[in-house]
Amino acid sequence: MEPGGMKRVDAMLVLEDGQSFRGRSFGAPGERVGEVVFNTGMTGYQEILSDPSYCGQLVVMTAPHIGNTGVNTFDFESRRPQVSGFIVRAHSRECYSSWRASGSLEQLLREHGIVAITDVDTRALTRHIRSAGAMRGIISTEPVSVEALREKACHSPQMEGLDLTGAVTCAQPYGWHEGSSEWRVRIRAGQVSDGQASAGEMVRPLHVVAYDFGIKNTTLRRLVDHGCRVTVIPAKTTAAEALALQPDGIFYSNGPGDPAAATYAVETLRTLLGRVPIFGICLGHQLMGLALGGQTFKLPFGHHGINHPVRYLVTGCVEITSQNHGFAVDAESLPSEVEVTHLNLNDGTVEGLRHRGLSCFSVQYHPEAGPGPHDTTYLFAEFVQEMRAAHAPWRSDTGCRDGCKVS
Repeated sequence: MEPGGMKRVDAMLVLEDGQSFRGRSFGAPGERVGEVVFNTGMTGYQEILSDPSYCGQLVVMTAPHIGNTGVNTFDFESRRPQVSGFIVRAHSRECYSSWRASGSLEQLLREHGIVAITDVDTRALTRHIRSAGAMRGIISTEPVSVEALREKACHSPQMEGLDLTGAVTCAQPYGWHEGSSEWRVRIRAGQVSDGQASAGEMVRPLHVVAYDFGIKNTTLRRLVDHGCRVTVIPAKTTAAEALALQPDGIFYSNGPGDPAAATYAVETLRTLLGRVPIFGICLGHQLMGLALGGQTFKLPFGHHGINHPVRYLVTGCVEITSQNHGFAVDAESLPSEVEVTHLNLNDGTVEGLRHRGLSCFSVQYHPEAGPGPHDTTYLFAEFVQEMRAAHAPWRSDTGCRDGCKVS
């Protein structure tokens, strides 16, 4: 029996190639379709669930025990869970233990209508995806045949050509003031800070205008940590509207879907190049590659986890990174004025780039570390340095900062 006396029901995952995996439901009842991907992180399931980059996907956790620490009010990366469905080997249903926990994982999933399945052989499922590639699937708690579910999965949208930023972006611009220190204070004492401490250490807080393609809360905290005043704007905000906010820098965030389908974001970025320093991560990195003249392609099964090794070619150092993406920038398609700065040591894909003449750079991974290692948080400091170096009396959107080079 489930909590509250409800009967625990069977559930099934069916892939578009006909492979099926039976288990038990521990989320909301019903059916959900999406691209099936796996995440290799040993921790951070709440951050993964609430990462907008997972919109439209059924996420498989390769770590066997999920739910052990419950959920809390502090580890959300957005307002609610964003995944289409959740797949685990062993859900800790009977108990959870953490001094921060405010409820169970099962309660969270039910409250937000997320279909989830446990008791699945996630090792076999992950090996199958690694061999056959990420594909569409469906989780169902209904008594439906495998063939009927397979047909539904095959008729669901493919990730290629799919723009999902509209499903996760903010409706209106808003300011963000909370840094990591204020976040930790709230965790320890339940206090709410005005978020100005970090920015107050600077002579003049830098104003970062952040495009929300599915931005994470930890990313915003990192920007505040580095002395920035942040304004978050919707994905389809025009370049003129963004420049009218008089930013010191533009941030292009992570997000879900196919970057090539977000043509408006690419055109906006092309207009912004050379006006102010620009920093992009994840989807923002892919959009940067497209705006600079490159192309993107779909990876076989993507990079999803918190242990991906990346070589920073400038220093030769190897960084362990947090990643969540299904597309990559084609290195061969980039023009000569674009320098590849980081490479993935597992498959050699592009993990970072920089324009040789313009103040813009991007990385494919998540330097904010939410969850994941802190090896690459230095990139926020580099962004600040570029904004400081470019600082000059702000010009109108018909001009640019002194010294900018527009090709």
